[in-house]
Amino acid sequence: MRLRNVRGSQERILDNQYTIQTDGTNGADYQGLWRSNIFHNNAPVHIEIGMGKGQFITQMAKANPAINYIGIEKYSSVLVRALDKREELETDNLIFLRMDAEDITSYFAPGEIDKIYLNFSDPWPKDRHAKRRLTSVNFLTKYEAILRPDGQLQFKTDNRPLFEFSLEQLDTAGWICEESTFDLHKNGPAPNNIMTEYEEKFYKLGNPICRFIARQNQPKE
Repeated sequence: MRLRNVRGSQERILDNQYTIQTDGTNGADYQGLWRSNIFHNNAPVHIEIGMGKGQFITQMAKANPAINYIGIEKYSSVLVRALDKREELETDNLIFLRMDAEDITSYFAPGEIDKIYLNFSDPWPKDRHAKRRLTSVNFLTKYEAILRPDGQLQFKTDNRPLFEFSLEQLDTAGWICEESTFDLHKNGPAPNNIMTEYEEKFYKLGNPICRFIARQNQPKE
C-alpha cells in the first residue's frame, strides 16, 4: 500500500507535546522510565504497535484513565492523523511514539509493559517476508523481552491466513493462547471491544474478525 505524504507532518509531530520522535534520540533515555518520567505515575503500561490513525488507542485511553497507553507508529504521515483525536482527549494517559517496531527493545526495559495490542497488522503475504510479520517468532521474541511475565499479547485481523500463521508462531515460540476466535463478532459486536477503523469497515462488509489473546509460557518454579 502506497502512503500519501502529508505536508508538514514531521514538523507537527515534533511540536506536539504528546509525541516522541525517535530520530536522534537514545532509547536508553526511556527504558524503564516510562512510568516515572513520562506518565509520572505507577499505573500499568499498554502499547499498540502500528496504531494507524489512532482510533483504537485513543478510545482505550479515554475508557481506561487508570492505564497508561503508548501508540507506536512508524510513519509520520499516518501518525499525524492521530493527533486530532489525541487533542480531544481530556486525560494525560496517552503518548505517541514514532518508531519502527524493530527497535522496540531499545526503548522499553525488560518486564516494563503489561499488554501489547496488534491490530490489523500488515500481512506481508510473500513467504520471504514472513519474518517481518508482527506476529512472527522474530517479533514474539522481542515482546517476551519487554512484557512482564504474566503480560498479554492481543491480536486482531480480518486476514485468515495471517491469523493461522500467527497461531502457529505462538506454538513454535512456546506461548500459551488463552483465547482464540475466527469470528469475534459472530453474534453482533463483541462486548468490551473497541473497534479500529479497519475493524469497523470490515465488520460492516460482513468480514469475520479473528482475535487471540496470548501470554508467555513461564516455567514452573
